[in-house]
Amino acid sequence: MIYIVTALKPEAQAFVERYKLQKSKLRDFSVFSNARMRLIVGGVGVDAARRATQTLIDFYDITDEDIYINIGICGGDGAYEVGELIEAGALLYAGQTYALPSQTPHILACSDTEVSHDGFRLADMESFGFYEAVSLSKAIKRFYVFKVVSDHFKPQTVTKEGTKKLVAESLKLLEKRFLLQG
Repeated sequence: MIYIVTALKPEAQAFVERYKLQKSKLRDFSVFSNARMRLIVGGVGVDAARRATQTLIDFYDITDEDIYINIGICGGDGAYEVGELIEAGALLYAGQTYALPSQTPHILACSDTEVSHDGFRLADMESFGFYEAVSLSKAIKRFYVFKVVSDHFKPQTVTKEGTKKLVAESLKLLEKRFLLQG
């Protein structure tokens, strides 16, 4: 099973439409699923991502084949193009760096507040909450953080429709990587 954690409904909508996911409720979260995938919409922020991810971990049995993915939008500096899909190789949170299983050079800063300045190369608001939940579970063997650059640290320019479109356009790359079927 592939478990996906998003923060926003527009991020989730790209998956819901492409993979014909059916909506249900799990505790106080919206969950969308089919036979191969479960997606939870966690809300904005580290705590929200941690709670949503932990809810999936607590509710479903974990197998060695399971894959956990955090995907959503992030801000990026001018070195990244809007729409570029990034796989994080490390997270920076509260002054600490946390290595991820991925071997990519991308370091994603996770901030508790919206970042509207060029202090980081890449920044989001949920990745560390996801990481904290999956890394504390000894049963989860495979987990990844993917972000789509939505803006160059101008969060006021991000729209719901634009977010959905950016995530939808990145799905082909994820399909190749994880053998997803559209």
